[in-house]
Amino acid sequence: MRLNTSSTPTRRTQRNVERRARRRPAIVAGGIAAGVLTAVGFAGAVPVSYASASGTYPTFALASYSTTATPNVAAAEPAANAVTVTAREVVTAAEATVAAAAAVTSDVAASGLPVSAPTTSIDTTELVAAADRLELGIDHLPEPMLPDVTDGVSELAASVDEQVATLRGSLDAAIALKAQQEAEEKARQEAAEKARQEAAAAAAAAAKAAAPQAPRSSSAPSVPIPSGNGNGDNSPAGAQAYAHSRLAAYGWGDDQFGCLVSLWNKESGWNYQAHNRSSGAHGIPQALPGSKMGSAGADWETNAATQVNWGLGYISGRYGSPCNAWGHSQSTGWY
Repeated sequence: MRLNTSSTPTRRTQRNVERRARRRPAIVAGGIAAGVLTAVGFAGAVPVSYASASGTYPTFALASYSTTATPNVAAAEPAANAVTVTAREVVTAAEATVAAAAAVTSDVAASGLPVSAPTTSIDTTELVAAADRLELGIDHLPEPMLPDVTDGVSELAASVDEQVATLRGSLDAAIALKAQQEAEEKARQEAAEKARQEAAAAAAAAAKAAAPQAPRSSSAPSVPIPSGNGNGDNSPAGAQAYAHSRLAAYGWGDDQFGCLVSLWNKESGWNYQAHNRSSGAHGIPQALPGSKMGSAGADWETNAATQVNWGLGYISGRYGSPCNAWGHSQSTGWY
């Protein structure tokens, strides 16, 4: 029997085809697994299972993939976010510090007041530059580097904040001192003005009291003009006659006589012995005390003419005329 040699190559070829068919799914699955491993960062090995004899593409799975990795990634995200949030907050705080420094410097300059702080300006150049670097680094620096940069900006901001507080306190103290000085000066001026007004009022009252007063009536009281000089006559008529004879010596006319008669009628009734027990006033002109009339003569107690002479001199010096004295007496009750 001759062997059919043509069947041998056919069977060998068939077996090779079957072996290649079995290897092809494994190669494809391995390539896909490598891509997945690359995508997930080579998380683990990926075994492949497939049907050995079916001739169809097998199924495969990443055996080492586990959902336990997800919580680890999620847990890392809040920490990274917290670092970024803190960095942004520090940048915002630094901007506020720079604005506060500019504001207090401007306020000091505008006040024009001397302040006790070492300097009236605050240099924020370094803080601004550091805050700008941090703001840029939030999006570009690795997150592990952000805390150190953030701390540096915080330290610079704290230093500037301290300078701001010192300068602001000095400015507030200067403003308070100026307000106190202004209040004291205002009180001094008010006190001086009050004293001036009081002095002026007192001077006006004194001048009014000393100034000759016009008689209340537009015309002098009408009285009969006595004859003779009455010298040596102590009666009221004799005293009036003597007084009339003395008017011209003071530059007064007969129009003043009626005022004089009315004035001394009111004071004493022209009685040279009239005496006011309550006040001590004495004589025709009611001198207070009566001893004042001694300047006109030693006989002032017994001589009506001596009392008249003193009284006319008093009226001339104090009021200028009998009618002025009479007008004052009418207004105040005394002369």
